[in-house]
Amino acid sequence: MKPKLHRSLFTALLAFTVFAATAAHAAELPIITKARAYLAKDPALDAVKNLQIYGTLDLGSAGADLKEPITVEITFEKPYRQRSVIRSERGVEVTVLDGYDAWHHVVPAADKNQWSLSVLQAPQIKNLRANAFENLSFYRGLESAGGRIEDQGSATVDGQPCRKVAFIHDRDIVFYRYFNQVTGRLVMTETARGETIRESGVIETAGIKFPQKLTTTAPLPDGSRQITVINFDRIVVNGPIAADAFETPSLVD
Repeated sequence: MKPKLHRSLFTALLAFTVFAATAAHAAELPIITKARAYLAKDPALDAVKNLQIYGTLDLGSAGADLKEPITVEITFEKPYRQRSVIRSERGVEVTVLDGYDAWHHVVPAADKNQWSLSVLQAPQIKNLRANAFENLSFYRGLESAGGRIEDQGSATVDGQPCRKVAFIHDRDIVFYRYFNQVTGRLVMTETARGETIRESGVIETAGIKFPQKLTTTAPLPDGSRQITVINFDRIVVNGPIAADAFETPSLVD
């Protein structure tokens, strides 16, 4: 299976944020307060312990050979657990983060005996931890995790007046988010690698607004751009999670 499936999913999910931090936020930026209020009231956001997200992934021209939809299932659990499962005609790809451990398991459809299991290294784990935090933070609490948030002023995105805010996890792990200054809704996210992610539509569950679609545009080495889309069908808040969901698969077939 081509690794671009997981990269596309990971990049898009950087825009999708949920989880409540316990740190004090007396000095919170006004736009952050407004952005959280757009999503839900604080008690609803603070009650989130885990998320289970179901949908489909459209790779555009990169998936032109596929006749059936690519399905995705993503689980996030407080504080640093994540499991993504991508199924397509090419096979099944599973990526798991459990604290400071992470692994990647691929089973190709053409020959299931040719499966592979790799332990992810420190840079990949750092990115996954940042991704898990961003997807469970509702824009709050990064300072308590060793990062910082910077107000980078006004900007206009898609004709909307926005406030640009940098969520800095590390020198090379930064998410630039553009919030509508009137409504607080997230308009666009940029990554340090040059990807842009835009949200559209709304799914509301447990009193929280989630995006229905994420559209990611990523620059390619040849100067062209790849567009991928995740459409969310269902989101479960604080649902049951299998006890072995984050365990490393057995090496015995």
